[in-house]
Amino acid sequence: MGFHLFPIITFLMASLVATNNAELSPQIYWKSLLPETPMPKAITSLLHPTVDYEGDGTDVNVGGGNGGVSVGAGKRGKPVHVGVGYSPFDYVYAATETQLHHDPNVALFFLEETLRHGSQINLHFTKPSNLPSFIPRRLADSIPFASTKAKEIFKKLSIKPDSDDAKSMLNTIVSCEKPAISGEEKQCVNSLESMVDFCTSKIGKNVAAVSTEVSKESVLQKYTVTKGVKKLGEKEGVVCHLQNYPYAVFYCHKTETIETYYVPLEGADGSRVKAIAVCHTNTLGWNPKHLAFQVLKVEPGTLPICHFLPEDHVVWVPK
Repeated sequence: MGFHLFPIITFLMASLVATNNAELSPQIYWKSLLPETPMPKAITSLLHPTVDYEGDGTDVNVGGGNGGVSVGAGKRGKPVHVGVGYSPFDYVYAATETQLHHDPNVALFFLEETLRHGSQINLHFTKPSNLPSFIPRRLADSIPFASTKAKEIFKKLSIKPDSDDAKSMLNTIVSCEKPAISGEEKQCVNSLESMVDFCTSKIGKNVAAVSTEVSKESVLQKYTVTKGVKKLGEKEGVVCHLQNYPYAVFYCHKTETIETYYVPLEGADGSRVKAIAVCHTNTLGWNPKHLAFQVLKVEPGTLPICHFLPEDHVVWVPK
C-alpha cells in the first residue's frame, strides 16, 4: 500500500530544516559503529538519494512499502505474497479456517529439509516498489508512535483518520505494541540508527547484516536449490521486518533459536536469487493455530519451521 505523500513530504521538509546540521547521517553512523559490516541491499535501498540526511532541508522523498516474496503451493494453487508487516511474521497470530483454505500465504512456510541441494520450490520473487525511506533519528523520535497517540500522529502527517492509510498505520503500531513471546526480545525501530543500536545491543558489533537479493522480478516458477547453501551465525540473530508505514519502520526481534541460511536459487528461466532463509528451531511459544502448523501438519516444538525473507527484510547474525 502506498501513502499520499505530499503532506508527509511537506511536514518532513519543514522538520528537517530544524534539525541539527552537526548530527551524523545514518550512513556515517553505521560506518562509525560497524566499519567491517557492509550495508545489505535492503538497507541501501531505503537510503533515498533525495532525502537530505544532513538536515538543510534541500529535498525529501518518503513513501510506502510494498514488496516481498511470493511462494506457490503447487496444487494448493494460489501464489503467496509476503507483504511487509503481514501477520504470518507475528507468531501469536492464529489462522482461521477460512484463511487456511483461501489465504494465499498458505505456502509461505516449509521444513528445513527443503534447503538441501537439488530441492525444488515454486516461488515468485517480486522487486519491492514504492519503498519508504529512512528518516534521521532526531526527526523520527519527534513523531509519536503509540496507538494512544494515533490522532496526534495522523494530524502531524496529514493522514485522514478514517482512511485506509490510517488503518494500515494503526495495524503496524498495534503489532509493535504486542508483548514478545517467550524467548524473544523485540522492538520496532523507526530509524537506521535505532536499528543499529538495538541489533548490536543484542548480538554485539562483530556482525553481518544480510538480505535476499533478487536480480530481476520473475513469474511464478520452479526454483532449484543450487550448490552453496551456507549456514550463517550460530543459533541466534535479529530479524527485522519492514512494516507498512509512511517512513521506514522495522519490526526487529531477537531470538536464540533460529538458524539463518544463505540459499542460492536458480529459476526455471535461468534467473538467480541470493535468498536468505530463517528456520525457527523452537516454536513452543507460537500460537498452536499459527498458519505454519496447519499447513505443514506439524505440532509446535517438534520440527524447525522455515521461511524465505522478502528482499526488503534484514537478518543480523554474529560473525
